[in-house]
Amino acid sequence: MTMIVQKENKVLRKSAQNVGDPASAGIKTLIEKMAKAMFREPDGIGIAAPQIGESLRVFLVAGEVISSTTEELRQKGKPAEQTYVAFINPVFKKVSVKKNKDVEGCLSVRGIYGEVTRPEKLTIEYFDEHGKKHSRGASGLFARVIQHEMDHLEGTLFIDKAKNVHKIQAEMPQTAQT
Repeated sequence: MTMIVQKENKVLRKSAQNVGDPASAGIKTLIEKMAKAMFREPDGIGIAAPQIGESLRVFLVAGEVISSTTEELRQKGKPAEQTYVAFINPVFKKVSVKKNKDVEGCLSVRGIYGEVTRPEKLTIEYFDEHGKKHSRGASGLFARVIQHEMDHLEGTLFIDKAKNVHKIQAEMPQTAQT
């Protein structure tokens, strides 16, 4: 079983390396491990390769965060709760000037939450696991998750940016985490 590394692990503080061949068997295996680790967590909606100890520029966003993608995947016969989009070698092309603040948590920083201010909208370019290049816009929670995961690829944790950081006890309800 692939474990999610925690904030003390040095891999989370390194800038991740670009992937040479996004369509390689090794990347497909990595993505499968990441998806299993993310979906094993009831509140996981995103995960970056460094969170499972691999310093590579890959992250996943759960399909439930991206309604149009979820519907596309449902039509292909995949259960909605197990859908995701893989972002390989992602690059921001645009970020909005308008920002908003929301509470974030992280699968690698368990039990700690804080308010993070991020651009409201963005455009990102990336490769999928078939080696196809994409460009897409995102807003709301989808944009927030993308930015959170991009931070992981740069060796930044949300607690580095968060205000009003607080610890939540295990018995309290938890918000979605990436």
